[in-house]
Order: sequence, then structure tokens, then C-alpha cells
Amino acid sequence: MSARLLQVKNLQVAFGGKAVVHGVDFELAAGEKLALVGESGSGKTVTALSLLRLLPDARVDGAALFSPAAGQGGQAPRDLLTLSERQLRGVRGKEVAMIFQEPMTALNPLFPVGDQIAEVLELHEALSPAAAHEAAIQLLAETGIPDPRRRATAFPHQLSGGQRQRAMIAMALACKPRLLLADEPTTALDVTLRVQILDLLDDLAGKHGMAVIMITHDLNMVKRFADRVAVMEQGRIVEQGQVAKVFGAPQHAYTRKLIDSRPARDPAATAPQDAQPPVVQAQRLRVAYPVARPGIRGWFSKGEFVAVHGADLQVRPGETLGIVGESGSGKSTLALAVLGLLPHGGALQVDGRAWAGGSANRSLRRFIQVVFQDPFSSLSPRMTIEEIVGEGLAVHDGALTEAQRREQVVQVLAEVGLAEQQFPGLLGRYPHEFSGGQRQRIAVARALIVRPQLLVLDEPTSALDVTIQKQVLALLQRLQRERGLSYLLITHDVEVIRAMAHRVMVMKDGQVLEAGEVDRVLDSPQDPYTRKLVAAALDV
Repeated sequence: MSARLLQVKNLQVAFGGKAVVHGVDFELAAGEKLALVGESGSGKTVTALSLLRLLPDARVDGAALFSPAAGQGGQAPRDLLTLSERQLRGVRGKEVAMIFQEPMTALNPLFPVGDQIAEVLELHEALSPAAAHEAAIQLLAETGIPDPRRRATAFPHQLSGGQRQRAMIAMALACKPRLLLADEPTTALDVTLRVQILDLLDDLAGKHGMAVIMITHDLNMVKRFADRVAVMEQGRIVEQGQVAKVFGAPQHAYTRKLIDSRPARDPAATAPQDAQPPVVQAQRLRVAYPVARPGIRGWFSKGEFVAVHGADLQVRPGETLGIVGESGSGKSTLALAVLGLLPHGGALQVDGRAWAGGSANRSLRRFIQVVFQDPFSSLSPRMTIEEIVGEGLAVHDGALTEAQRREQVVQVLAEVGLAEQQFPGLLGRYPHEFSGGQRQRIAVARALIVRPQLLVLDEPTSALDVTIQKQVLALLQRLQRERGLSYLLITHDVEVIRAMAHRVMVMKDGQVLEAGEVDRVLDSPQDPYTRKLVAAALDV
């Protein structure tokens, strides 16, 4: 093992007198990759942020001894927790850098990404603006962004999720730090992009001799990337060691629980009702967006970008149709068209009737409902749980009295596992008072309240921990079995497709490349792109 780079001793973090991290101890060698794993609230992100003192309202005790760089022999390790703010500014970004979980919120929306990377180089490396800009372009190229000179002038919203994450990595690595803190760097990315980002970090860590602390709940990613793992539960490290040893023979019950939380197929899953007419059916569905033409032609006419090219699909009663593909493949656009939220060409029928969306089909609107990817942003923070869940009844069952509406709200909340006995004052609470998994249950209840036959599930578990993901998938499987629901499942997670779907469609660049029974498509893929997706899922 290389020389010790970081030694954390008895780290304790408290907010308002309430301890959230309790006596954490771990060490990290130069060039080593350590994964901190655990559910949300386990303290892993707080532990990492405390090392750079990025928790202004927290009390941090203990020690984080950071060894001097090569060529500074004779100097004692510095305690990061006792450095002055001025001393820390010399450490942050230069010796210890961080990749934050959501690049869209971590990057400044008002400045091009190249300028943001160049700013780090001007501050820590004293480069001129011109030299810093050229170095930023080189860093973007090193992270694999195509056409880096043009991308350097782009604002964050003009980049894809994977490109924004690469820009964040370029910024973090600008000064060749000796320690990188990576907080869920691949959580919201497609499976192929996850592999690319992990390979990139692995390559750059080896090239620069950089140590990495990876904060994640993705155990497949840990097995692929890390040398050692530390498992955190309720602010304590309950188990740590070499990845192969911990995952091969876990000693702690919590570690075993995490390892056993992979999505599982319900053996009593509802069989699709083949003899019944499909609940939704589309032929040659096409979605296109107008775009400006270059030059003088743009004065007289618009061009178009085709997001979905003539897709055919049908979902039968009690069936789950999974749609899988990378970002930009058209799967979410297809779902929005099915929901009647986008204009489209081709034929689309819901419950045997032509579906045009909008107010013209209000009677059909209750037939098809949606559960979005991020429950925190899809639930209004200004409405109570009773108002959120009962809103659909106010639109579709206006004759109900307030007492009748409340009774139905209570019933559907209990059906998704949220009862007044467990959550006193449940109906009067607001979304921020619940965990991510509980908010997703509220979102499911909101969809179910109007008794739909089809739910569109847009990445319903991608933002959740593995244990919560398994609970939400089990809930959806139970509801399908009990209510005979049909699902249109949009996801980039092949494991979720395998657990939930009866049939699957694989999309790329707006086209359906392959479709069929889920076992046939995933076990014997015919299209090279499908084989790539399945191989990437096995690789992380």
C-alpha cells in the first residue's frame, strides 16, 4: 500500500446539538479508492463535506490528518478540521477537490462551463485568462467531451447530463488534486454513461496518482470501482474492508440488507390479459420539434428535429411495457406523447378511443396517470398531502363532498403504506416532511386516487436508495396484482426492467431498435445496441 494520505479519527458532526455522525474512523492511502456506502441519512455525504468544512451550521469535532505533498518532507500532517478559512481556500480545489451529486445545481447557470473551469486555474495556478481558457478546453477534451472548444462556450443547460458531469470532473481535476471527493457522481446517468464516467475516473486517478472517496448507494458501482468500502448506518461505520471481502462475506446485518436489496421479480406477478383489447395502442407515433434553420432560410421557414420516429406499441391489461435507452433516446418524449402532453403524428388510442390530449379528452384523462422521476420536484411544496392526493378527485369527481374526498384520500394513502397511525397529522403535512421513498408513495397515491387503468412510470426509482427502490418496486408490483393495473415503465436501469416488465422496447435516437418479451430481449439481444446496454448493466 502507498503512503497514508488521509487519517480520519473520531469524526463527529452535529447540527443544532443533534449528532448525525458518531465517531467515524478511516484511513486512505495515496492513490487508493474508498467507497462510503449507505442509505440516505446514513451520514456519508455529511462525512465528506465536513472534511472540507462545507457545513457552515454544523459542529465538527475529531481530526482529519492530511499528509503533505511529495517534496514537502519533514512537514507534519495538517488537520483539515483546524485550518483557518484562508488556509482552507488554498486546499479546496487545489489539493482536495469535490464532484457534487447534481451538476445542474452545482454549476453556475450564468457562466459558460469553460469560464468556470478557467476560474479555478486562474485562482490556484495563477494562469492568465487566455492560458486558463486553453487549459480548460484541454481538460474538457481529457474527460471525453466531443468538440471541447465549442462546448467550453456552452452554458450548463446546453449540455446533456453526462456532459455536465464531465465538466464537473474537469473542474475538479483542473489543479490535479491529491484527493477527490465524488458524491454520487453517476446517480442520474444512463448505464452506459455510468461505465464511461467510472472508467474516466479510474483512468485519471491512475494517471495523476489521485486518491478517491466515492459516496454512493450503488453497490454494483462499488464492486467495479473501489479498492475498499466503508458501510455507514445512522452516522456510524458498521463495517469496512476490501471490497471483495466485505461483499463476499458481509459480517454486519445492515451490509447484508444492502447487498440483498437488488430489484426482484414478483413470482405472483399478474399475467397480461392477452384476450382483452389493449389499454393503449400507438401506430407510427411521431414527435417532432421545430428548430431554426441556419442562415437566411431561417427567415422564411423552420426546420424540425424528430425526437420519435414512427414508434408502434401496445400495452395490454395487467401488463408492464418497459422502455429502455440512454438519455436522448426519445423514451420520455414517447411517454409524454402517450400522456397527451405533446402534439404527435400517427395514431394513438387509449381505451379504444382516439387520444388527442388536452381538455378534449378530459374523460379519458383519469384513465391514464403518471408518476414522475423526482417526487420532491413533482409535488407542490405549498400544498398539504390531503390537497395533493385529493386534487384529482376535485377535477374528476366534483360531486363528492369534502368528507367523501377525505375518506378516499385516507384509503389510498393506506393502500400505499402511509397510515395516520404511523404518521400523526398525515393529511396536514407537507412534502418536505417525508423521506424520498415516502414522497414517491405519495406520488403513487395521487395517481391512483382517480382509479386509472394505466400508469406511466418515468424513472420512478432512479433517485432512491437501493433498499427504498426495492420497497417502491414491490409496492408497484402489489398494486398491479391487486388492481390489474398496466404500466408503461420508462427507465435506463436494466435490472428494474428485468424485475418489472413483461415486454420491453429498446430505443436509440428516437427509433425502436428491438422489442419483445423481456427475457428474450435481455437474454438473447439481437441488436448491437441492446447487447451494449445489457453488457454495461452487468459491468456496473
